[in-house]
Amino acid sequence: MPPRDVVFPAGRQALYEHHRYSPAVRADGFLFVSGQVGSLADGSPEPDFEAQVRLAFANLQATLRAAGCSPDDIVDVTTFHTDPERQFDTVLAVKNDMFPQPPYPSWTALGVTWLAGFDFEIKVVARLPRAG
Repeated sequence: MPPRDVVFPAGRQALYEHHRYSPAVRADGFLFVSGQVGSLADGSPEPDFEAQVRLAFANLQATLRAAGCSPDDIVDVTTFHTDPERQFDTVLAVKNDMFPQPPYPSWTALGVTWLAGFDFEIKVVARLPRAG
């Protein structure tokens, strides 16, 4: 089996190495992006919820860029929320900024009880641009 084709966004490799996982892996024409959170440079959570969600989306975009992808390449989104009923309108507004018009990716939103100190996480699958 060939080694995993891992993608690291600029400036965050130490954070991923510390936690021992890959931010994204290329496989069979797709990019599988690990959950992205609204972490500050030191890895701690952004305390303001809306800013945390926006930062999670910014971290996602940085990972996509590192693989040569954009939000238009996203085909599937999964989001995790610690208080979905209270948080959903904020998340939806930020999501709508990233995906302003159809066709939209598929989306699954899950309520969870723990995100290691964060209140929101987003993971995606994106198609890789074709070489040529």
